[in-house]
Amino acid sequence: QKRIRMGMVGGGAGAFIGKVHRHAAALDGNIELVCGAFSSDASVSLATGLSLHLTKERCYPDFLTMFEQEAKLPEDQRMQFVSIVTPNHLHFPVAVAALNAGFHVMSDKPATYNLEEAMLLKDIVEKSGLLYGLTHTYLGYPLVQHAKALVSQGALGKVKKVIAEYQQGWLASKEDENNKQASWRVDPKQAGISCCMGDIGIHAANLLEYVTSETCVEICADLDAVVEGRLLDDDASLLMRLSNGARGVLLASQIAVGEENNLTLRVYGEKASLVWHQQEPNSLWLKYQNAPDQLIRTGVGEFPEHVSAFTRTPSGHPEGYLEAFANLYSAFALQVEAFPEKQTADTHYVPGIEAAIRGMAFIENAVAASDSDKKWHAFVTDKSPLQSK
Repeated sequence: QKRIRMGMVGGGAGAFIGKVHRHAAALDGNIELVCGAFSSDASVSLATGLSLHLTKERCYPDFLTMFEQEAKLPEDQRMQFVSIVTPNHLHFPVAVAALNAGFHVMSDKPATYNLEEAMLLKDIVEKSGLLYGLTHTYLGYPLVQHAKALVSQGALGKVKKVIAEYQQGWLASKEDENNKQASWRVDPKQAGISCCMGDIGIHAANLLEYVTSETCVEICADLDAVVEGRLLDDDASLLMRLSNGARGVLLASQIAVGEENNLTLRVYGEKASLVWHQQEPNSLWLKYQNAPDQLIRTGVGEFPEHVSAFTRTPSGHPEGYLEAFANLYSAFALQVEAFPEKQTADTHYVPGIEAAIRGMAFIENAVAASDSDKKWHAFVTDKSPLQSK
């Protein structure tokens, strides 16, 4: 079988996440990078492409030129999907241009600059009939998939409370903004209305709702720019009421000094609870009231087939971030290969356009609730809650 051909927009010199996407896409050998528009600076795009062993002809000065020229190539040579790894404000125009040119889309999160764009994107995706995927990386971990299976099978009983935390310390001071990765995230023109919620809080929210299969229906939020002079939030505390009546807590911070990438999920049910830490992703704790705690380890014992499919190495051999990322890319590649039989990326494995809308709604509902003196707010997804301000 031939490898699926991928193009990339963004990810030029100095970019962090573009390199991660390339490594992840290449890990299983079933995806090949064939072209790219890696920077708004044509010379940087060319240099990046050449360093990745692409031909000069397929290192493009901008994404519109790339889509136009790639569409002219023979069908067995042109790219089949594009990976979007730009700052947030470019996600929507790049995705729209790609879909209009006939290419599938795999986008970094958040999907768009705002909720209005996400809703427009849904219409465009549905009209195109093409695939759209969103890289909520942490869903690619085997034990996250297993945690969801345990909840769905009733191992915890009815879910009563969920706590999701995502703590980082890399933006704890004003001086921390003096690098390429930070500068655009704290810029409203590029990041949108939120830094912390848009960058990491959205991951915690996605993980909470995915594992429990419950959605937030009401929200109370406190977002703040702790660092003086910062225009966007760098710390967030949220209370939630979930669709089954359970209570939820979401804490996200980028000013938590000493924290690295501390994403943790706790789900408490009537019969048992579970705890998963992203920094120790091969361990899942299942806890009981009157019985010994159970430590579940990746690759040890029997797992559902789809969980085992996400497990790459024998037990005791650490798997982590790149492997989780690669699981999403490999699942998306299988969908591209099977297209048009699979018309959407919204499967058990790859978040799609519905997750895109949900994520943007979470950001805007959190910001709107935080800006209000009212305690509880209905969680809305059919329109921006900011419009009523």
